[in-house]
Amino acid sequence: MKRVYSGAPWEKQVAYCRAVKFGSQIAVSGTTAVDAEGIVVGENDIYAQASYIFGKISTALVELGANLSDVVRTRMYVTDMTLFDQVAKAHKEAFEGIDPAATCVEVSRFVDDSLLIEIEVDAYISEK
Repeated sequence: MKRVYSGAPWEKQVAYCRAVKFGSQIAVSGTTAVDAEGIVVGENDIYAQASYIFGKISTALVELGANLSDVVRTRMYVTDMTLFDQVAKAHKEAFEGIDPAATCVEVSRFVDDSLLIEIEVDAYISEK
């Protein structure tokens, strides 16, 4: 198994990694729009947060020998489903033509009230 970390403040507190590769599968933890210094990126802008998150996920995948085209499933958790069109736009920009299985559900809140969305993905790559 191989693990990567993003430096998010909760990784050490909770004891988890950003992503883990096991065999040909990669699981990316729930990812929010928080940079390595713990600062929320795109406050009050769910599209900006989602776009940032997909970039953060892409970075983790690349460290494990994959990329967004290897994603087979996304799970998106949002605090306000009325903003779905903005979430869908960011998802489409990241995955058009890849079209992974996808879920989007509304939740009541996240660990920081400035966070509007959390995304996790699963990827599959062929062993080389």
